[in-house]
Amino acid sequence: MLPDIRDYSELYRQFRWRVPAAYNIGVHVCDRWAAVDPRRCAIVHVRPDGTSEDISFGSLRETSNRLANALSAHGIKRGDRVAIMLPQAPEVAASHVAIYKLGAIALPVAVVFGPDALVYRLQNSGAAALITNAVGAAKIASIRGDTPDLKLVLSLDGAADGVLGFHETITRASSDFTPVRTSADDPAMMIYTSGTTGPPKGALHAHRVLLGHLPGVELPHDFFPQLGDLFWTPADWAWAGGLLDVLLPSLHHGVPVVARRFDKFDPEEAFALMARTGVRNAFIPPTALRMLRSAESPRGRHDLKLRTLGSGGESLGAETYDWGRAALGLVINEFYGQTECNLVLASCAMLGVSRRGAIGKPVPGHEVAVIRPDGTEAAPGELGQIAVRRPDPVMFLEYWQRPDATREKFIGDWMTTSDQGIVDEDGYFQFVGRDDDVITSAGYRIGPGEIEDCLIRHPAVALAAAIGKPDPVRTEIVKAFIVLKAEHAPSDALAAEIRDFVRTRLSAHEYPREIAFIDAMPMTTTGKVIRRLLRERA
Repeated sequence: MLPDIRDYSELYRQFRWRVPAAYNIGVHVCDRWAAVDPRRCAIVHVRPDGTSEDISFGSLRETSNRLANALSAHGIKRGDRVAIMLPQAPEVAASHVAIYKLGAIALPVAVVFGPDALVYRLQNSGAAALITNAVGAAKIASIRGDTPDLKLVLSLDGAADGVLGFHETITRASSDFTPVRTSADDPAMMIYTSGTTGPPKGALHAHRVLLGHLPGVELPHDFFPQLGDLFWTPADWAWAGGLLDVLLPSLHHGVPVVARRFDKFDPEEAFALMARTGVRNAFIPPTALRMLRSAESPRGRHDLKLRTLGSGGESLGAETYDWGRAALGLVINEFYGQTECNLVLASCAMLGVSRRGAIGKPVPGHEVAVIRPDGTEAAPGELGQIAVRRPDPVMFLEYWQRPDATREKFIGDWMTTSDQGIVDEDGYFQFVGRDDDVITSAGYRIGPGEIEDCLIRHPAVALAAAIGKPDPVRTEIVKAFIVLKAEHAPSDALAAEIRDFVRTRLSAHEYPREIAFIDAMPMTTTGKVIRRLLRERA
């Protein structure tokens, strides 16, 4: 979608959206390629035992057609919500394609969700069907009475009580299916926000959301696709980052995607996987990058073929940025967005748009600014809220059954993000923190990112999060929660050492006056720290 213009300012100025009136994600990411060359590789499926198989676009079309017919035979129709709760696997891609071609609405659900989280999403969405595995089917068995709208459950692991076998069911269905004609503005998917503040909301997206993502994928991956590209991410495909930053854009471009189930992210296995499969493009969230950074350097141990490395979902930090250049020989291109309006800011080292500690600049096609509470644009260097102007093809349609929340998301034509940021004189955006993450101490407004970036530079620190703890004198004090590396043990002496480490590198008002050592960091399914839980704990 991006024109071949290798100057950022000129690229941004000349870019124009090309969104057709009629558009269906399933047709464009699958059937279009299968018609040209059905043997073309769509997915490289790496099994847990290390063996792999290539799934072609022709195979993906046949499986999705059979599934669309099977869903239709069980009463699933246009506009119905169909949940997908599976780890990375070819059937996930086939399920998405089938749902879109049927005109239904895909509802990605993270495999780590427990019964309460599942009940909320299935009830709130009114999901009519669920595609899962034996683990998911067992979870559903305990809550089936609380999900009256659920007509059909399919399991990849075969039939069980109240559950039909996925493969057995689709084998009986026809491999011919005529996709429903959908407009670019028709609903296609609903992704629930992480719910770090209040209950999760279903962000409803149209088919055009994929087209809206393309420039934001192509820019930070240095004009993706290039000959020989192969994409991988450890991010769950149920998350917007895994689904819309990697899986669907890659298939749209006819680029194969590596599918590998990780029950728990393992840095050594991640390096080995990328080397073994020849991954050329990777999206790795900052938390996973910090775990890679804590492992032994891959140089001389793994023959990596990486061409591009992108990161987003939370602040990357200058320390991880520097590590990427030193350990991988790559500039990590950071990007930014949220479930409601994703990939609107990005870096692109190829174009010289890359600055240590900054996200980057607006992706061509998106108008992004830092605004004041009244909706006016902030001056360079002035703290405000990051916002995106509508209309925008990547922007959500609405919050599901939450019209008031949808209206409150906007100030005029600016879609607000609740993320605090700054734009400098050169147009680079810097993420400061969520509205409720910014710490107010002795009159200073402190973003947690800089503190955390400094904390992980300490040789004993694996992960760190900084929050504001109420204080009668300073309003708030900075408190740090730290996960230590395996070879270090908590102690008062180590806490004092870490405090001094930050004080001497940042400033007297930013160092953590309290430090708590914890065994594990509370995370959302998307890998973001749940600071609300840390504030409650403090």
